[in-house]
Amino acid sequence: MKYALVFPGQGSQSLAMLADLADNFPLVKNTFENASDVLGFDLWKIAQKDQKALNQTHNTQPAMLAAGYATYQVLNNETNLSPICMAGHSLGEYTALVASNALRFEDAIQLVRQRAELMQSSVPAGTGAMAAILGLNDKTVVEICNNYVGEGVVEAVNFNADTQVVIAGNKNAVDITCRAMQKAGARRVVLLPVSAPSHCSLMDDVADVFANNIHATDFKMGNIDVLHNVDAKKSRDVTELKNKLVAQLHKPVLWTATVRAMHAMGIEKLIESGPGKVLTGLTRKIEKSLTANAVFDSNTLKTTLKEIR
Repeated sequence: MKYALVFPGQGSQSLAMLADLADNFPLVKNTFENASDVLGFDLWKIAQKDQKALNQTHNTQPAMLAAGYATYQVLNNETNLSPICMAGHSLGEYTALVASNALRFEDAIQLVRQRAELMQSSVPAGTGAMAAILGLNDKTVVEICNNYVGEGVVEAVNFNADTQVVIAGNKNAVDITCRAMQKAGARRVVLLPVSAPSHCSLMDDVADVFANNIHATDFKMGNIDVLHNVDAKKSRDVTELKNKLVAQLHKPVLWTATVRAMHAMGIEKLIESGPGKVLTGLTRKIEKSLTANAVFDSNTLKTTLKEIR
């Protein structure tokens, strides 16, 4: 069976995530301990006991990176993994790069912490917003956003599945646009509980700053191809890889295109490595012929191992 590994991003975190896996596989806590050494505080304690702190962007991003990579290591230790490629949704792209050996875990933890802090600093608290638009196609969502650019920044930023698009920008512009989406026939419009409007042009200035951090970090071409969010394609060299990571901060996530690119490669199954099952659910909406497994505890691990061994 041809399969790919995918890694979730911010929003899939939950209190006590990976507690069951940690009870059975010591390397889970070891991974979090390594992250804690880089950060200077106990990341595992936050992930297990402090919901408010876990949901703060500067903690969520390193916590999700550690969780996704720890799950991957468990999988890799339990079987001889041979994915055709990897990808990650937003923050999850960094996890994919670590798993592919393109980036050291410790360097990635530092980068995503910096990334989160820059994202939060770019827009004052309470002035940015993101919303999920369900039931309208991509073209309609983009057109409606374009109609309200006079109200401020409002852009389609996550193309997650057919008729499932996330918009982001200035809060007032997003609120007005959401009402227009409802009038246009959106099935649901859901404001997301985030503190920074990711992947939109409000991040342009901090992307320039973040570029310095990216280019100062050692990368190499990994041993497994990683499809990037900005174009659903792999990089040809390290310079291109770095440029795509910088662009990802202020450009849309093309997840629908990424999953379809995997399907075109002959991949039959996606394995979601890390907390939650958001990407597993999106897979079935994008391409019904693909199957997907989420691995986040001992039971889901056993089920997945049976199917790919």
